[in-house]
Amino acid sequence: MTTAETALADGAVLRAARPGDEGGILALIHALAVYEREPDAVENTVDQLRETLFGADPRAFAHVVEREGEVVGIAIWFLTYSTWTGRHGIWLEDLYVDEAQRGRGYGLALIASLAAVCVARGYSRLEWTVLDWNEPSIAFYRSLGAVPQDEWTSQRLTGGDLAALARRV
Repeated sequence: MTTAETALADGAVLRAARPGDEGGILALIHALAVYEREPDAVENTVDQLRETLFGADPRAFAHVVEREGEVVGIAIWFLTYSTWTGRHGIWLEDLYVDEAQRGRGYGLALIASLAAVCVARGYSRLEWTVLDWNEPSIAFYRSLGAVPQDEWTSQRLTGGDLAALARRV
């Protein structure tokens, strides 16, 4: 399974995102933010998504599940690079399926499509993070064979701290 359109068992379609999907993708990003207890954190816009996903030099990509003309699932990702393997990988930024559409296998289809991209392109890794309290997602990822990287702690710079560090150059 790659980014070509794939019909799912119930008539839904898994495919690469295309122009026109931005509104549906953004709606699911907002729903994810609510689920992750950060309802006011999303600053993204339809125009930003259009430029990011479909502009002259896309740096992020998305696969969607479309059902009855509506985007009901998303996998938003970008390329990483491993200096150890000398190959790219995929970082899965967001995987989300509309709550009313869960249990249909859409999440599995989305993440499997990214695994297929990795295999087809010779990428060495598919990686992502999950919130510690998100037990349903953790259980789902373990069922796929995903292994936690407990020895690594994510780090992040944002806002004023990011700007202050940039001024040190």
